[in-house]
Amino acid sequence: MKIAFLADPLAGFKTYKDSTYAMMAEAARRGHEIHAFEQKDMALYEGVVSARTARVTLTGDADDWFRAEPQQESTLDAFDAVIQRKDPPFDMEYVYGTYLLQLAEKQGARVFNRPSAIRDHNEKLSIAQFPQFTAPTLVASSEARLRAFQAQHGDVILKPLDGMGGAGVFRVKADGLNLGAIIETLTDNGRRTIMAQRYIPDIVKGDKRILVIDGKPVPYSLARIPQAGEVRGNLAAGGTGVAQPLTARDLEIAETLGPVLAARGLLLVGLDVIGDYLTEINVTSPTCFQEITQQTGFQVASMFIDAVEANTQSAQV
Repeated sequence: MKIAFLADPLAGFKTYKDSTYAMMAEAARRGHEIHAFEQKDMALYEGVVSARTARVTLTGDADDWFRAEPQQESTLDAFDAVIQRKDPPFDMEYVYGTYLLQLAEKQGARVFNRPSAIRDHNEKLSIAQFPQFTAPTLVASSEARLRAFQAQHGDVILKPLDGMGGAGVFRVKADGLNLGAIIETLTDNGRRTIMAQRYIPDIVKGDKRILVIDGKPVPYSLARIPQAGEVRGNLAAGGTGVAQPLTARDLEIAETLGPVLAARGLLLVGLDVIGDYLTEINVTSPTCFQEITQQTGFQVASMFIDAVEANTQSAQV
């Protein structure tokens, strides 16, 4: 197959941990032709979406890891699959990219994850569709509402709706110390909507990333354990990743959400679970492939490319 990856600049990849690199390496191992492009390489002209893509060859070197041929202009239906792997921020530029990809789909491109599904599933707000698995949660911009939520639940987490990697996440304990300043900062004095959640003490055991591929869970999660003095388990915030088998509750959450999200066009999702509670549904560029594989031997990238192949073949029948 010819597979095109929409990603951030390849030169910035850390090959020892990057999940997109793991996908590319597995696809190349199987003999698939790898191409790459950035969002800025796409254009719409006279109703047709095209992109300047470069064929990529992997070298096997951990640092100088790829060779890219000169870019060529192609319509996206020239590829058997387009893998959307651009990282947030999920700003308007990201949204414009999903619009272009959605138009490309109408012209015959096969895009994973489906652009409209990415756009429709805010990674924080989507948990509201599955309240049976969530801790008490408030989404609001009103200081009065946020203060009332903290007064009711005591120990709470406040975070923006468009962050990643733990950016902008604050814990406020029962004493309410700095609550006003945190609300003012996160909401921009009431102009931005944020999320508040009851603090889940099990965060000390890790913020578990559960990968679900084509509706089926990877059998191991990566528990991202906060470093001392932190409430954020995100690896980007210094957390330590420990792979572990899914618990019965993890499986219940993953097996309930998996088929629903797959039917909406989300081939790959990353569910974040703390203790017994679902806290986020990651759909833009879920990670942790390599950490799980390195610690357990389970080939996450192989499972993912299997799913890409199967979905591409079914679309061609």
